[in-house]
Amino acid sequence: MSFASLKLLPELLRAVADQGYTEPTPIQVKAIPPILERRDIMGCAQTGTGKTAGFTLPLLQLLAPQANTSLSPARHPVRALILAPTRELAAQVQESVRTYGRYLPLRSTVVYGGIDIDPQMKTLHEGVEILVATPGRLLDHLQQKSVNLSRVEILVLDEADRMLDMGFLPDIKRILAVLPRQRQNLLFSATFSDEIRRLADQLLHSPTMIEVARRNAPADLVSHQVYEVAAPRKRALLAHLIRTRDIRQALVFVRMKRDANRLTRELVRDGIAATAIHSDRTQGEREQALAEFKQGKSTALVATDIAARGLDIEELPFVINYELPHTPEDYLHRIGRTGRAGLPGEAISLVSPEEARYLADVEKLLKRSIPRVTAPGFGREREPAAGHHRVRTGAAHERPRERHERKPQPARATSAAAVNHNPESVFDFSKPYEPAPDATPRTAHTPLPGRNRPQRPTAALLGGMPASGHKPKK
Repeated sequence: MSFASLKLLPELLRAVADQGYTEPTPIQVKAIPPILERRDIMGCAQTGTGKTAGFTLPLLQLLAPQANTSLSPARHPVRALILAPTRELAAQVQESVRTYGRYLPLRSTVVYGGIDIDPQMKTLHEGVEILVATPGRLLDHLQQKSVNLSRVEILVLDEADRMLDMGFLPDIKRILAVLPRQRQNLLFSATFSDEIRRLADQLLHSPTMIEVARRNAPADLVSHQVYEVAAPRKRALLAHLIRTRDIRQALVFVRMKRDANRLTRELVRDGIAATAIHSDRTQGEREQALAEFKQGKSTALVATDIAARGLDIEELPFVINYELPHTPEDYLHRIGRTGRAGLPGEAISLVSPEEARYLADVEKLLKRSIPRVTAPGFGREREPAAGHHRVRTGAAHERPRERHERKPQPARATSAAAVNHNPESVFDFSKPYEPAPDATPRTAHTPLPGRNRPQRPTAALLGGMPASGHKPKK
C-alpha cells in the first residue's frame, strides 16, 4: 500500500516523498482513514512505528481548507492543539508538523517551559493554526491570556498514558475546561493500562480503538540482556562493557537526576565521554547534550525517564538500564529509543539483587524471561553459608612464623593470695565479715585517705557566722 492510496493531498504526498518514505506503517494505515472521517481515535502502537506521522498527516489535511497567507492574526486561530508530556517530545512533534506541512500555508509553533516565555507570546499573538505544547507552559499562556483556545477543532494527546496519569490529570482537566465541547479527540501512546483505558473512555465520544501490535509489546527488533551485578560494581561494569564491546553510542538510564550527574562525572573520570540530560538542566543545555550525542561527541548520554519519550535518535544501537525503572511500562519506553525504523537494537540491564522485583515485573509484562549474561570478573558474589568458613591455602596466605610467636611479657605483680596457696590466707566468703585483729576502728574524726586538707567552716561559705563563733575577716 502507498501513501497515495490513503487519499492524502498532493502537498502532503510531496512532503512525505521528500523524506524518502514510500509505504505507510501499520499504525498509519489504520489511523489515517478514520481520522480523516473526523472520528475519535485511541491509537496504540509500539514506539518507533510512525505514530507521530499517523496523526500529523491527517491533521494537516483536515486543516488545509482554512489555510491562508493573510497577515492578520484573526485569520490564524488555534484550530489544533497537541499536548505532549516532555519538552523533547513536544519539539519532535513540532518538527514533524513543520516537515509534513511545508507545502501548506499553515502556521504552527511549540511552547514549553525552561525558556523565555516572551518570544512564545509574540508568536502566539501573530496567530498559529497548530499549537504543540506541554501542559504546564500552556497553562502559563492561558493565565497570561496570550492564547485563545475557543476555536480548537482537534485535540491530540500524545503519549496518552503519561498525559492522563495522576500527575498530569489536574492540568489536563484545566485545559479541557476552556476547549469547545464539540471537537475531535485523538489519543496515541505505546502503552494503555486498563485504568487509563477506562479514563479515556470518559473523555472520548465513541472512540475507535486502533491496536497494531500486542498491547505493551516491545519492539521486535530489540534484543534483551541482563547482567546481575552488585550495586557498588555497576559503574565499573558499565565502563567495562563500553570498552570491551566497542560501544560508540549508548543511552544510559537512571532513576534520579542526582544519580545522572554523579554517573556522568564518574564516566568522565574513567575516560569515557559522557553527558547528562534531565529536567534540572536548562533547555539549552539539554539541546546541546542531545546534539553532542547525535554527532558522536559523547559516547554515553545519561538520562532520567524524561528522555524515555520523545527522543528520536537515528540508528541508536544500545539502551542501557543502569537502574531498572519502578514501573515496567517505563522499561518499554526506554528500550523504544532503539530498534526504530526497521533497524536492530540492544537493551542491556544492570540488575542488582535489590532490583529483583523490578526485573520480575518487566518479565511479567514481556511474558518471557530475559537472558542472563555474566561478564568475567563481575559475577554476583555470594556469601558463604552459615557454619562454613573460607579456608585459605597456599604459600601466599601463610603468615610469617614470627607473627605467631608471643613477645615476652613483663612480670606482673601478684597478690599475696595468689602466691601463698595456704588455705588460711585465703578469704572465706562463706563466713560473716569480721575485722582484722590489727585493724583500727575508724572514728568520726578520723580523716579519710587522701582527704587531709583542712575543712572550711560551712557557715563562712554561706556568709554567716563560722562554727567557732568568730566573725570572718573582711
